[in-house]
Order: sequence, then C-alpha cells, then structure tokens
Amino acid sequence: MAAKILDGKAIAQDIRAELKAKTAELKKQGIVPGLGVLLVGDDPASRSYVTAKEKACEETGLYSKEIKLPATASHKEILDVVNAFNADDRIDGILVQLPLPDSSMEQSVIEAIDPNKDVDGFHPLNVGRMMLGLPAFLPCTPHGVLQILKRSGIKTSGAHVVVIGRSNIVGRPLVNLLSQKSELGDATVTMCHTRTKNMKELTLQADIVVAAVGRPNTVTADMIKPGAVVIDVGVNRIEDATKKNGFRLAGDVDYAAVAEKASAITPVPGGVGPMTITMLLANTVESAIRRHGAK
Repeated sequence: MAAKILDGKAIAQDIRAELKAKTAELKKQGIVPGLGVLLVGDDPASRSYVTAKEKACEETGLYSKEIKLPATASHKEILDVVNAFNADDRIDGILVQLPLPDSSMEQSVIEAIDPNKDVDGFHPLNVGRMMLGLPAFLPCTPHGVLQILKRSGIKTSGAHVVVIGRSNIVGRPLVNLLSQKSELGDATVTMCHTRTKNMKELTLQADIVVAAVGRPNTVTADMIKPGAVVIDVGVNRIEDATKKNGFRLAGDVDYAAVAEKASAITPVPGGVGPMTITMLLANTVESAIRRHGAK
C-alpha cells in the first residue's frame, strides 16, 4: 500500500490562516508584527528564500523590512544593520539570511541579535532555553517537522525516532525537542550521522525516520521497516536537462521506493520546506505578543 503523503504545503496554509486571524486581532490593539530581514550578497537560493518570506509576510498581514548588502560588506556594516533592527520598535523578529559570504562572521552576527527578536532560534540564549525546556523561539525547521507530525495525527510519545543529521539548524535541536517531556516529544531518539557505522540496523528499528543530511538517496527502501513514517528535510538540486532551469529538487530519501513501504512520507518539494517559513512567521507573531504585552 502506498504511503499517505504528508502535505506540508496544506498544513502551512492552515497555520498561516491562523496567523492571519491572530495578526488581525493584534492590529485592533495597534500592534503590527514586524520582521527585519538582512540579505548579504546575492546567492540565488537565499534570494528566492527571502522573496518567499516577504510574500508570506504580506499575505499574513505582517510588516517586513529588507536590507540588502553587497557580498563585500564588512563585519561592522553587517552588525550595524543588526543593531538598527534591535533598536527599531517596529521590528519584532530579525532574520539574517545564512549562509553569509564570509561564514567566519556568522556566530558573532547571530550573537549580536537581541534574543527577544531572534525568531530563527539560533542565539545561544534561545538554544539554551530550548535545551532546558523553557519558553524559547524554537528553530523553524525542527518546529515545522513537529507540527507536521502533530497535525497529521502521528504520535511521537513512546515512538522510536531516528534522526539522520547533526547540524545545529535541524538535527541537534530536533533530537532535543523530540526527547523532551512535552506534547510534541516523549519519543526515544537515536541520532545518526556520517560516521554512524550501523545506520541501517538502527533505521530498521525506527517508527519515525527523519532525514536531514543534504545528500540525495541517503535513505533507501531497505532501511525502512514496513509502516514507518518518513520525514524528508533534505533539499538537493539534481541536474536535469529536461527542466527549464536545468535542475530538479530532490530530498535525502529515495522517495518512490520508500513510499511503497512507509505508512506516511513528506514529499520534496512541498513537505517540510513550506513549514520553515511558516514557523518563522509564527515566531514573529509570538514575539510581537510578548514584546507589546498583547492579549
């Protein structure tokens, strides 16, 4: 039996409708949630991502302000923009689009963001609060994965989840959130990565497999037990001469073969991707509520 497709696009639309209604209520109290976006350089993937975020803000009723700097921008120029966003009362959330042209600047730039406006959830203070199960802005992609599971009626409590990938953006926070004593957690979690020797042995035990390594066909059908749920976070560009732009998008999972064995699976595109931007909007609205003491 073919797997149920977990439609991240549809779930994201539902959440955005909820956020639009919430934003309309806030506007009655004179509060307009605002997102400040900094784009350094002109990486095509980053550029299209920022454009999608601006469109999403507009559709949901959020105010957005974008500042573009050239790839040659100095550390000071980048920090000046971050500090201006920190001081701007119209801005509730700050997003510095990563990667920066000079990756050695990234950590200091993240740490310069006011933790109360860190809607990406990357500031060490928010990461620490998340680890302790305290109120914090959750990183958008892991939170999006949890919302897909929750809104699709997939129980994490007591489940064995294998997360493949250990990045600070997806793998590590997801392992932490899934293992916490919470509505979206209570799972037994195993983390795998490029140095894991017996990955197939571990994934065959999993009720839920999350692939987040950024490498096509990392998860194949022989690694999945029948009836498991598969969440594919990967987005990889594969050369494809039949496409107008010369490439197609594929996840980390061998989708066609795995879908024959899994009970449910996220597609790429249209799975986790739309949820990431949506959870960024959710964090920005939440920040506005907190910062302005809204009802």
